[in-house]
Parts: sequence; structure tokens; C-alpha cells
Amino acid sequence: MRILVRGAGDLASGIIYKLVKCGFEVLALEVEHPSSIRRHVSFSEAVYHGACQIEDVRAVRVDSVQQAEEIFAMHQAAVMVDPHADILKEQAFDVVVDAILAKRNLGTTIDMAPIVIGVGPGFEAGKDCHYVVETKRGHHLGRIYESGCAIPNTGIPGDIQGFSKERVIHSPCAGTMECVRHIKDIVKKGETIALVGGQPVAATMDGLLRGILPDGYPVTKGLKMADIDPRIDQINNCDTISDKARCIAGGVLEAIFRGASI
Repeated sequence: MRILVRGAGDLASGIIYKLVKCGFEVLALEVEHPSSIRRHVSFSEAVYHGACQIEDVRAVRVDSVQQAEEIFAMHQAAVMVDPHADILKEQAFDVVVDAILAKRNLGTTIDMAPIVIGVGPGFEAGKDCHYVVETKRGHHLGRIYESGCAIPNTGIPGDIQGFSKERVIHSPCAGTMECVRHIKDIVKKGETIALVGGQPVAATMDGLLRGILPDGYPVTKGLKMADIDPRIDQINNCDTISDKARCIAGGVLEAIFRGASI
């Protein structure tokens, strides 16, 4: 079974990882300049570096179906720059998973494949796709909807040890990103972690810098640019797939088998 995954950020990468480990052939589609802040666990990094590895799964950037075939033969994930999924005009897939996590549908339709899965809010099962997988932390995380939608986006990050909005830092202005601190660094509230267009950006709380955009990234005002985790002893989490991503990946895998059994 061949699967197309739209998006290769940290949550999408948890899905890609599980599907590859289960023996599926997976092609992930990304934009030309991915903005994943949890870069150590995002297969989107292959766009910049040609290849990357998360835990024991490697992903390689490709530019054609033929190159992807070679990567599949090595039991690795393939990553292609194709934000509009134009590849579907020349290659059919058994499953399409929209894991862009844009909180809205950016063009995925139910006729793209025999099984189409929308991840998170922005999709209606039975209309935009066959299944929707819940992404909101809590009791329903990873739940599959065969009709209806996921819980609407609240705009509030999930709570970790009493911290929510403080964990995520947004750019105060537009400009070029310059990192002062790096992933895995322990930072203090008020400390400068980056410069955007020469303007200092401060840490909003004490904690572990779990994610940050790379040097040279063209940042827009309000863009999510960094993520701080209050659990400073969880440094290994920076390099491993999160519990949330694994749970969502389990939901996607179940949805695939539900669709395949019909």
C-alpha cells in the first residue's frame, strides 16, 4: 500500500514514522521553506539537508516518482516539495493523509484516493475526507470520526505542568531569523533566544528550548518561532517523537485499516 502524507512537521512525522515502520511506502509532501520548529523530529528537514533521520527511520528528499521508488525499496520515507499535491496527476496513491495541521483544509478532497484522512480541525468526515483524526490533547486525542469534524481549534497550546500560552513564542515582527540559543538549551525567562530583523526575542518562561526556527528563515510577524518545555529534565524529548504524535499516528493507522476492510 502506497501512502501520500501532506506535511512533514513534528506531528506529521510521527505519522510518517509509524507508517514506514509498519511497512508502507510513504511519500511526504512539503512546501519549499518548511517552518517546523521541532526540527529534530520533523522529516521536513530533508527539504533543507537532502536527508534526515528521526529515531531509526531515515527520510530522503526526492524530485520524482522514480527517485521515490528507489527510497521505498530501502524502507525509507521520501520527501518531495509539492505543496499542492500535483504528484497525484501522475501517480495514484492508496491513501492520502492531510497532516499539514493548518487548522483548515488547504485543498484536500475526498476523491484524491480510495482512503483520504484529515488530521485535526478543518475537515469534515464524509465530505472532505473519509475519516478525521482528533488532535486536541485530552480524552479524545487520536479518536477517529467517520462523520463530522474534530474539535475546533482554540488557539491555546496544550497545558504542560500548568504552562500553556507561555510555551509558544511568536515573532514580534517580520525579518530574517538569527538564533542566539539552540534546541536543547536551558533558557531563563527574559533571556534573548533569537533576533528577528535585528530585534531581540525573549524567552517567555524558564525551561528547555524544545524547538526553534533555523538561522536565515524569513519570518513573518506573528509566526510561531519557538517552543519552550518546562520539563528541563526531559532533554531527550527533543530528539524523539512525542506522545501526542504517536497517539495521532495510531489513529491514522487504525483509519487506514478501517478503510481497507470496507
